[in-house]
Amino acid sequence: MGSLRRKVALVTGASSGIGAETARQLASLNCQIALTGRSAGNLGKIKDECIEQGLDENLILLLPGDLTDDTFLERILNETVKEFGRLDIVVNCAGRPCLGYLEDSSMEMFDEVFKINLRAPFVLTQLAMSHLVKSKGVVVNVSSCASLVSHPSSLIYCMSKAGLDGLTHSAAQEYAKCGVRVNAVSPGATMTPLFERNGADVDKVIEMSKRRHPLGRHGDVSEVAKAIVFLASDSSSMVTGHCLTVDGGRSTLPGAPLKEADDDADSSMKCPL
Repeated sequence: MGSLRRKVALVTGASSGIGAETARQLASLNCQIALTGRSAGNLGKIKDECIEQGLDENLILLLPGDLTDDTFLERILNETVKEFGRLDIVVNCAGRPCLGYLEDSSMEMFDEVFKINLRAPFVLTQLAMSHLVKSKGVVVNVSSCASLVSHPSSLIYCMSKAGLDGLTHSAAQEYAKCGVRVNAVSPGATMTPLFERNGADVDKVIEMSKRRHPLGRHGDVSEVAKAIVFLASDSSSMVTGHCLTVDGGRSTLPGAPLKEADDDADSSMKCPL
């Protein structure tokens, strides 16, 4: 792995799941980290775990808050650069799941998902780019295999992640001449606290993952975080504009609903004709 020692990384969604594990792995490599998430309490716990990985407390900055607020995005960017003097890596990890068919979806759902999954990464990347040009830095977006294959019952989520892939590809091409690399990871089903928080039956998710992932299981946050750290490091110095699937082969299979169909055999079709 290319050295990340004393580089500066800003990680969103760092209070749990993939973002938290990414923070821990960056800390183990002596990368200076600014961590943001909604829960100040959870961020404090992640900070302690990063210190356990050997990172000095003074090299960890906590920035709890709401990523749907553009002024907050500007603030966390400015405070990170003020604290560490530079910015080398942006990891756009924060995300919001959403289950629902086309006819069940509301504009409120659409706006909520897109604000977190696409608008926030867009705005933060835009704000960070002048600093990343100076450091010849890296952006790593956390997308999903749902952007690559159809997932009926998760329309809005799929759309938001497809948009994030578009941001990845286009920004990579725009800023390659400046030495800035932009990539993404596309996980399959990865066991995080989001499943339980959104009312999912964890046992059912595990069983569905066995059927829908050629490797026969769901992913672990450590596996996705390793891919993020790889793309953030100099080990991937010739990689840009790439969406790296970490999905156990899920994207090689046809799409399938992310939630089970209702008892009505025709309910999954939602055909108005």
